[in-house]
Amino acid sequence: MIDHITLQVSDVRASRAFYERLLAPCGTQVVAEDGDTVGLGRGDKADIWIIPAEGRTDRELHVAFGADSRDHVDEVHRTAVEMGVDVLGEPALLPQYEPGYYACYVRDPDGHNIEVVARTV
Repeated sequence: MIDHITLQVSDVRASRAFYERLLAPCGTQVVAEDGDTVGLGRGDKADIWIIPAEGRTDRELHVAFGADSRDHVDEVHRTAVEMGVDVLGEPALLPQYEPGYYACYVRDPDGHNIEVVARTV
């Protein structure tokens, strides 16, 4: 079970703007800030922490964020297109993972593979 994820990024300000806007349709917002550290989540708890990179940032990471509905996944995709980010996969049902698995994929400012998924039947 995942409690939280910490992403080391090359530009905290750019990554904060990216995740804050991209995941807003899912109800994600900034819930904590301390200097160069930003926490985002739904509710009071930070599920993702964004901090300055301390080492290499050239390895791709895959992070999947949960959405409550297919409409939220669609809205995240529309937001990504509006933002001009690289869309890796448009919203689609992916039954090869499990019935009702509906997701889209984009790249974040550091090149990471970001998925937003709704598990609905």
